[in-house]
Amino acid sequence: MKRAIIIGATSGLGREVARTLAKQGVIVGIAGRRVERLKELQQEFGQERVHIAEMDVTTQEATDQLDSLIAKVGNPDLLLYASGIGKQNPELNPEIELNTVATNSMGMVRLVAHFLRYVKQSASYDAKHKAHIAVITSVAGTKGMGSAPAYSATKSMQSTYLSALAQYVRMYDIPALFSDIRPGFVATEILNPEKHYPMLMTPAEATRHILKGLKRKKRVIIFDWKFKLLVLFWRLIPRCIWERMTFIKN
Repeated sequence: MKRAIIIGATSGLGREVARTLAKQGVIVGIAGRRVERLKELQQEFGQERVHIAEMDVTTQEATDQLDSLIAKVGNPDLLLYASGIGKQNPELNPEIELNTVATNSMGMVRLVAHFLRYVKQSASYDAKHKAHIAVITSVAGTKGMGSAPAYSATKSMQSTYLSALAQYVRMYDIPALFSDIRPGFVATEILNPEKHYPMLMTPAEATRHILKGLKRKKRVIIFDWKFKLLVLFWRLIPRCIWERMTFIKN
């Protein structure tokens, strides 16, 4: 990997992955709404290593900003969509629900589809050099979580969308491949600091798993083994039983 673009690099896993890649010598393009945080990374590694773009994925202008970032970075080997909102919303606050859908679902579709159209038209990608598109989804997308309806639903949608695109690129012979990154609980700003989360992982630990999976071009990246077992168990629970498991709060 020589060039990468990370959408949602102002905090959390997106920021940690961006920093790690920059340390490894990768030319990185980073985008997000909080431009001052993007500038911090750029100052840390220099303007030749890190390029920035202020971007709100919920706006139509986000695709123009992505094009501008590609022009600065060059054709990226990796596009990582790390933007995301994740909040427990037992009151079903409409603003939280709709903002979650706008960021996790609509923003992801807007930018991933736009980049895929770019790949389709670019002579820089071929069967030997495929564009790698990755999205940070979640193990929460495995089942609907009653405490966070929009979050779990949008994460499920992201995984399904990637599955459809994986079929799409084969149908139309487009040089692209996909990774569905499904972390469990990671100690980032997205979590409520007042709650206890089982099997909590640091951002540095999660990033090592992510980059290892991306290097291997794994289609689905779940980490670590404990969450793999958890996801397997979840899938085996019948819907009629799952919907009665009201003790699940996280």
